[in-house]
Amino acid sequence: MAENGETKHANGTAAPDILTANAPWSVDAVVAKIPGGAPETDSSSPVPFFHMLERLKTTKREGWRRFGIKHGESIADHMYRMSLICMFAPPSLSSKLNIPHCSKMALVHDMAEALVGDITPVDGVAKHEKNRRESTTMDYFTNALLGKVNGGITGQELKDIWQEYEDSETLESKFVHDVDKLELVLQMVEYEKVHERELDLGEFSWVAGRIVLPEVKAWAGEILREREAFWGSKEHTNFYDATQPDAKLLAQTLEYYGDKENNKGEEKP
Repeated sequence: MAENGETKHANGTAAPDILTANAPWSVDAVVAKIPGGAPETDSSSPVPFFHMLERLKTTKREGWRRFGIKHGESIADHMYRMSLICMFAPPSLSSKLNIPHCSKMALVHDMAEALVGDITPVDGVAKHEKNRRESTTMDYFTNALLGKVNGGITGQELKDIWQEYEDSETLESKFVHDVDKLELVLQMVEYEKVHERELDLGEFSWVAGRIVLPEVKAWAGEILREREAFWGSKEHTNFYDATQPDAKLLAQTLEYYGDKENNKGEEKP
């Protein structure tokens, strides 16, 4: 157990608290461990929430840690690039989309991870429990931290945008889901370049195959061709051709990165 109360993986890296029968996860338990104490609630000022956002800057995306990337991207890093990518939607998409809304959604979609952490399948948290934690956290942000800020309007807007992404029904949400996957593929290739072909992250490449919109697929295809040129004749893993990862890895990929837009109504493994 880390000093801040987080559970640690076997390799010593921090992981989100795992649900146990005796100590169920709660927002109150997490905020009680925040250095300096829990943020002020029921305030008319947004400053306590501004401090909460700092956790998105310092909480790392856990998927990369399994490959020994100790100083990888944060949740905020990931969402920031997504928000900018949204602004580059080609005319065939931008004419149908509310682009400023998409950029907002990109900045909000992982906001609950400020308290929940970036949960992966290997953390042992069931999908329904992950959803409960995230929804509970967004309610805490909306009601306890932002309920009296601007009459609660801004906080409710954040919750509504987050829920729209989760429901994945609108074209805007489908686009942002695709951008979420695209950003991961970009980061995968960039980490491989930094490690000069000594680190094969091809396990993540299958995510590109779950992109739905043709315009985003075209971007992903360009990135993957760039990756093939980078690796050249050196042996490496890829799952973006006819092959797919084994069943366990496939289940983990769908669980971690979501597949709502491809499998409506299906229960995740």
